[in-house]
Amino acid sequence: MPRLLLVRHGQSEWNAAGRWQGQADPPLSDLGRLQARAAGATIGAVDAIVASPLERAHRTALAISEAVGVGPVTVDPDLAERHAGEWQGLTRAQIDEQYPGYLDDTGEGRRRPPGWEHDDVLLERVLRALGRIATDLAGADDVVAVTHGGVIYAVERHLGADFARIPNLGARWVAIDGDRLTLGERLLLIDPDEVLVTSPGQI
Repeated sequence: MPRLLLVRHGQSEWNAAGRWQGQADPPLSDLGRLQARAAGATIGAVDAIVASPLERAHRTALAISEAVGVGPVTVDPDLAERHAGEWQGLTRAQIDEQYPGYLDDTGEGRRRPPGWEHDDVLLERVLRALGRIATDLAGADDVVAVTHGGVIYAVERHLGADFARIPNLGARWVAIDGDRLTLGERLLLIDPDEVLVTSPGQI
C-alpha cells in the first residue's frame, strides 16, 4: 500500500490578496509558481502524482511532475478544497463585517455561512479519495497528492492531530494500510531561506 504525501498548493492570487477561496479557482501567483518549482526540486523520488482539479493545486502538481519526471498527473475531484459557501472571495475583514463573531467559533457546532461544506461531508469525500488512491496505486510506494489546506486539516483532525496552520507547500505524510490511516510527519517542501513561505491567516 502507498505512503501518501498530502501537499498544500503554492500561493494563489487570492492567497496573496487575503481572500477566502474554497472551491473558487484563482490561479497561482508568480510566487506560487516559484514555490511549486522549488518544491519539485526538493521533493525527491516518488512513484505517482495525484491532484485536486482546482488550478492552484493542479498547476503545482504539474510543476512537481516536471521536476521529478513522474507523470501524468491524475486528477481526483474529491481532493478539491472545502466549499466555503458565501465566504468565497471575501477577506477576513469582510467576513467579520458580514458575519460578526463567526470566525471566532472554532469548536463543535461552529457557525458557518450558507453553502458551507460540513465537516462530515468533506471528510467522507476525502477518505473516499484516499481509498481510491490506495486501490488504484497499490503497487506504488510513495505518492504525492497536491491538495488544499482544508483537506489536510480534515485528515489530521480525523486522525487526532491538534490543529496547526499549514503554509503553502507544507505537507503531511499519511500511511495507508487497508482502511487504516496513520499520520506521519509534517514537512515544508521549500527552503525559507531561498523562497518566501506564505500562510495567510484566514485560510
